[in-house]
Amino acid sequence: MALDQHTNPDPAPSRGENLPRSAGRRRAWTVLALLFGLLLVNFADKVVVGLAGVDMKRDLGIDDEAFGVIQSSFYWLFAVGCVLGGWLGGRIGARWLLAGIAVVWALSLAPMVGQVGFTTVVACRVLLGFAEGPTTALAMQVTHSWFPAHRRALPSSLLVAGATVGPVIAAPALTWVITQYSWHAAFGVLAAVGALMAVLWLIGGREGPEGASAGHGEGAGASIVLPERLPLGRILRTGTLIGMTLLFFVAYANTSVKISWLPLYLREGLGYDAETTGRLVALPYVGAAVAVIVVGVISRSMTKRGLSSRTSRGLLAGSLVLGAGVATLIFPVLDRGAPQMILIVLSSCLNSAGYGIAFTGLADIVPAAQRGTVFGIVTGVYSLGGIIAPMVVGSLVSGGSSVAAGYGDGFLVLGLTMIAGAVAALFLVHPERDAAKLAAARPA
Repeated sequence: MALDQHTNPDPAPSRGENLPRSAGRRRAWTVLALLFGLLLVNFADKVVVGLAGVDMKRDLGIDDEAFGVIQSSFYWLFAVGCVLGGWLGGRIGARWLLAGIAVVWALSLAPMVGQVGFTTVVACRVLLGFAEGPTTALAMQVTHSWFPAHRRALPSSLLVAGATVGPVIAAPALTWVITQYSWHAAFGVLAAVGALMAVLWLIGGREGPEGASAGHGEGAGASIVLPERLPLGRILRTGTLIGMTLLFFVAYANTSVKISWLPLYLREGLGYDAETTGRLVALPYVGAAVAVIVVGVISRSMTKRGLSSRTSRGLLAGSLVLGAGVATLIFPVLDRGAPQMILIVLSSCLNSAGYGIAFTGLADIVPAAQRGTVFGIVTGVYSLGGIIAPMVVGSLVSGGSSVAAGYGDGFLVLGLTMIAGAVAALFLVHPERDAAKLAAARPA
């Protein structure tokens, strides 16, 4: 497969170009709202297993290590889905591709409504992960097609906020469904919502008129214009792409552990009851939703003031994830209570905010026609953090001298990994330098 071939068969962009400015802006924000909804459902699908974990372990007769396998299985084909989705993004319009992905979500959740065994649960999670793999990259690509380069930081952060709002709504709502009915019913609710989002996206979702735009638009790198297409290997070897991928890897490891193990940590490690856990689990996501929007505004303001993309998107993102790693190291050693929850929330806020603006920095060095492919490859690579981290934590919990000690060891390893990845990104990410080198290179 020629992964660097990326065309746009969706006729919507040409229609968007002919819209009046006000109508075009309204359409852009409408599409962003739909993408926000897709990511909301996407992350609600991820968090449900953690919320139902205690009941699932009991009903399936499995231990913590086996449950870690269930959580990790979501990511087994995630990378394959990312790369395949990026390739298909150049051949199938976003309207049909994202709708089809949402339908597969619903189909993968539906069997969980009935009585299932361990193998069926793993198979369903593998299929769901395969389908959800390309969603973030494709959604980011479509978002960037509706907004010019200098206005992408805030929409990108709002899109990431959809991922954080999903668990905010899902945690208390699905916990109520689980406690009042069963964990099977919670999966049924999510299957129905996924099917509804597929219909809504078919009605209103399109790619926009900015698909051919490139460059920074404002700030220190505004004059850099990338070729329409570059050798894929040249892009993948830049320090910015390597650094951002490392940053995404450790940030996603944090996210996957939070999704997989935070509800169980609060119940089994700290002794909260199910309803309290449902409310507490929502807090990190509430904080993250606010943080990604605030940091998106800050990054946009920094760019408008003429600060470099390295500063407003690279150093800022790396520093946020570094702070999240430090908070992750500290909170397991504290006693249960408000200070500990504040650090758990802070870890989530800083991690998600860094992730949001990092995608914008990555777009600065990738020609518009190749963003789908590159975003898919990067997402596929960093999704490995979602495979490794839940399994490592599950193994440490099972092997710990106590449940609390096992979780403490898991968060210690996670925090150190995040710090190492963030520090590497601070040194490697330099969008202006790499964009200038790419602009001077021979086009593909």
